[in-house]
Amino acid sequence: MSQSVARALSLLDRVANGTATLGELAAAEGVHKSTVLRLLRVLEDEGFVHHDGEHRYVLGPHLFRLAQQALDSFDVRVVAMPRLKALRDEIGQTVHLAILDGSVAVYVDKLEPREMPVRMASRIGKTAALHSTAVGKVLLAGLDPAERGELIADLTYPRFTDRTPAGPAELIIEVDTAAAHGWAEDHAENETFINCVGAPIRGADGRTLAAVSISVPDVLLPYEGVLDLVPALLTATTDISRECGYRD
Repeated sequence: MSQSVARALSLLDRVANGTATLGELAAAEGVHKSTVLRLLRVLEDEGFVHHDGEHRYVLGPHLFRLAQQALDSFDVRVVAMPRLKALRDEIGQTVHLAILDGSVAVYVDKLEPREMPVRMASRIGKTAALHSTAVGKVLLAGLDPAERGELIADLTYPRFTDRTPAGPAELIIEVDTAAAHGWAEDHAENETFINCVGAPIRGADGRTLAAVSISVPDVLLPYEGVLDLVPALLTATTDISRECGYRD
């Protein structure tokens, strides 16, 4: 990337974050005002920025049109696919991608190893309970606190195993833990013989777009072994989140 293009992009990022005047932008970039002014004029001519009567720069209308087009064409499944395949091949276990749909999680992708002796009943398009799955807890943790609290209070709580959270009080503890740690687990809570770990994919605004889980029957790997897969999961979801525009 040429130095001028890189600096123009840096200026756009600074304007978006509130650095507004020519002097402030030049100081932030560590270059002369004339250099910054030349780039700002090009950006302004193309509609990416504009300035007011006090010469304070803000983002321009063309940038908003591009942002809307990007949002309209964005598909987290397409973005995530290459990295999820790499994760599946690295760990040799089943990987799921799920999104929130009202009061349930919906699997939008499932990647199984080619040589998988035990097949799971999950499939693309199938729904999953929020209270008993790793993806469900991750998706709940990604909501703002008020929305999260309302949804948890409104859920039904069928007991699938003796480890399934029995009600809102238990689930809130697990979801708060997931929000704090950045990942969640399902320790035989949805099915007695399957353990899962899950982590979020975040978008440019920091909100959770989807959840990725690794699901493992205990005949293939014990619970403690599934927990050992968390670092690989977090590396993958961090990579995908960056592809989605997220910057921590």
